[in-house]
Amino acid sequence: MKRVAVSGAAGFVASHLCDRLLAEGYSVLGLDNFLTGAERNIAHLRGNSSFEFRKQDVTVPFTVDGPVDFVIHAASPASPRDYLAYPIETLDVGSAGTRNMLELAEQKKAKFLVTSTSESYGDPTVHPQTETYWGNVNPVGPRSCYDESKRYAEALTMAFHRARGVKTSIARIFNTYGPRMKLNDGRVVPAFLDQALQNQPITIFGDGSQTRSFCYVSDLVDGLYKLMLSNEAMPVNLGNPVEMTILEFATVIIQMTGSKSTLIRQPLPEDDPKQRRPDIAKAGRVLNWQPVVSLEEGLGPTIEYFQGIIAAAK
Repeated sequence: MKRVAVSGAAGFVASHLCDRLLAEGYSVLGLDNFLTGAERNIAHLRGNSSFEFRKQDVTVPFTVDGPVDFVIHAASPASPRDYLAYPIETLDVGSAGTRNMLELAEQKKAKFLVTSTSESYGDPTVHPQTETYWGNVNPVGPRSCYDESKRYAEALTMAFHRARGVKTSIARIFNTYGPRMKLNDGRVVPAFLDQALQNQPITIFGDGSQTRSFCYVSDLVDGLYKLMLSNEAMPVNLGNPVEMTILEFATVIIQMTGSKSTLIRQPLPEDDPKQRRPDIAKAGRVLNWQPVVSLEEGLGPTIEYFQGIIAAAK
């Protein structure tokens, strides 16, 4: 049985990835310090003999006994609310955390995968975004703690690949949604659902013409799994290329929840990207991957999940 070490295992995306790895017959060592991850995301894995969890801050040096075949570094605050609350921790996990996970992969002669982000492109001047685009990022803006931590993580990953021969892959993840997202993390899907399910006004930043592309978590996990098994070292976009405006998305949310919510507007946050849409031609070519879950199909279980969270809170 091959073994995978996963940092940030109690996070939204990584907990679903742990499920997929276990279903594929891997043994999983999950690492998380619960800064932004939630223990409930992996509670269902208690008692699974193939899953081992260690409460671990990967920004400090640590050791892992026994063989490891794959190392996946997915630890990082990922939502605006989280990385603005923990800017130094975000930079630490992108720098020291990436270094420690890469050294683990080097020591174990394991394949390494880092989960980077579409925020590497900043507020893009190229649309849709291809992996060859270098980005338009404000290095000292309020979002720079996240953007630059991921850009540095990519650079460090390539340095270990080129200088030390570590087998590596880089996933640039675009907007992803699904069950296990945090209700109050500031991202558009949980924010809109929280307001819609409670019939509160839905907050639109700016005029709502900014665009996003939403990928359901099972599609993303499928792409990450295929990238883990690939020999592709350069970055690969993983996301859904179906683009829509924030205003259009709010309308869909109201319709699918049957909400009585109205729309209110607030100023656009600083450095908020105006357009976001992945070019996934490379993922199709090197991974034979493309998303298959439509927005309506993915929103169904996502709405159900948040209904349960809201009901439990009440």
